[in-house]
Amino acid sequence: MAEESREEGGGGGVVEDGDEAGGRPGKDGGSGGAGRGRDGNNGISTWEIEEMEDEAGPASLAPPAAAAAADVYVAVGKGGSSMEALSWALRRLASPRSFVYLVHVFPVVISIPTGLGMMPKSQANPEQVETYMNQERSKRRVMLQKYLDHCRNFQVNVDVYLIESDHVADAILELIPVFHVQQLVLGVSKSNLRKFKRGNTIAGQVQKNAPLYCEVKIICDGKEVTTVPTADPTPPISPSPVNNKSNSISPTPLSPAPDHNNRAVADDNEKGTNPNERNKITKYLKCFSF
Repeated sequence: MAEESREEGGGGGVVEDGDEAGGRPGKDGGSGGAGRGRDGNNGISTWEIEEMEDEAGPASLAPPAAAAAADVYVAVGKGGSSMEALSWALRRLASPRSFVYLVHVFPVVISIPTGLGMMPKSQANPEQVETYMNQERSKRRVMLQKYLDHCRNFQVNVDVYLIESDHVADAILELIPVFHVQQLVLGVSKSNLRKFKRGNTIAGQVQKNAPLYCEVKIICDGKEVTTVPTADPTPPISPSPVNNKSNSISPTPLSPAPDHNNRAVADDNEKGTNPNERNKITKYLKCFSF
């Protein structure tokens, strides 16, 4: 996953409990920096972020200086609980001046459908791979559009982060220290609520293992679930340093991408943060617009 030039695509991924995972993201070219992507016309952009070797070490329990408390991260997927979680976050946590980040996780593609059945991606010809990836990328854009439109209705700034990973809870947990997430909202369906209370769901794993500075809100049927998940007899999942090259974080500019490096530096200067912290993030992740 460390190549800077490859074809990828993705289907309906999962960041909420109860959805099925889909495909893999695609990218057309490189775009520097790992800062926020913002569109000057409509305030919306999407990014693909590819995970590299972790050089920053384990996350601190204290919130980094660059964190913006007003920013809200919402995990979204194909299920109805995602829209309920986003609606709750927009009404309870977001403000016109805050940024809402939509986080969508989908699994790594290892095979593609052909006329003869599923074929390993490595054995398919480039045309087959490109066609499939483009189809999946289109499906993902359609799925995300309803969330973007909902955010527009509330007149908030919104960005999208797509994460390619076979380990959804780990992927979300690894995102927290990288982008200094202090507010994270996940949806859980009624059918999975009992499992959540036992700590056996993605939402439960994220809530149980998130850093202390990150407040994780779990929403079910439009209401916050306040019950703390009970301890699971299996060992807890903890965010490990990103060294799995099958994982990648991705978003999609629905419009031309701005100069993200310059904007990221400007944001840091406005907040008085250490530029070295932004440099660490740039080394940790590579961003691509597509």
